[in-house]
Amino acid sequence: MTEALKGGGRRLHGIGMTDQVLARIEEILWPDGPRQNVWMIVDGARTVDVFRFLLACHLEYACLYSGPLTPDLEIAAPYLVQLDHGYRDTHRLIRQAWGNSWGVFLRSETSLKKLRRHLREFLVVRDTKGTRMVFRYYDPRVLRVYLPTCEAGELRTVYGPIECFWTEAAAPGKMLEFRVRSGKLEQQSLSIAGASAS
Repeated sequence: MTEALKGGGRRLHGIGMTDQVLARIEEILWPDGPRQNVWMIVDGARTVDVFRFLLACHLEYACLYSGPLTPDLEIAAPYLVQLDHGYRDTHRLIRQAWGNSWGVFLRSETSLKKLRRHLREFLVVRDTKGTRMVFRYYDPRVLRVYLPTCEAGELRTVYGPIECFWTEAAAPGKMLEFRVRSGKLEQQSLSIAGASAS
């Protein structure tokens, strides 16, 4: 779903990942300017390029799986990455990830260790027959469908120390923001193709 554009940008889901689009995404993620409170959960199972990026970047990250991993599982695992506002590796990650379902963004004031512990709680779930299954909630196509189905108690559990989640929208040029207020999920569609929210 991507194609190279002249000048090094990429066309994602019908929009170009231009410097303006990148700036708009950064404006949404950091409305108050540079802070150490924006994270991304990236999904190594999407492509080996996710793991290659992590090995080459200078952003702080941690695998959501614990214990010794086989090389294949280490490559395909989900990782929690702390993003730095205005930093080249953050820009590179957003450019590569956006439109390719590499993961979801979130805002939280807590530490990497505490946030990782919280996010690990949802990696394995049980179906109605009690069978354990991996829950890939960090896939934007999953999270944007799952969150609206949650009741108030589930939302409290899922959000914990998390203020909000953002995902790519199915529609080109849009980012979805999910917040909990008064026990209810609020979903907002934000334009990344221009300067206005809708």
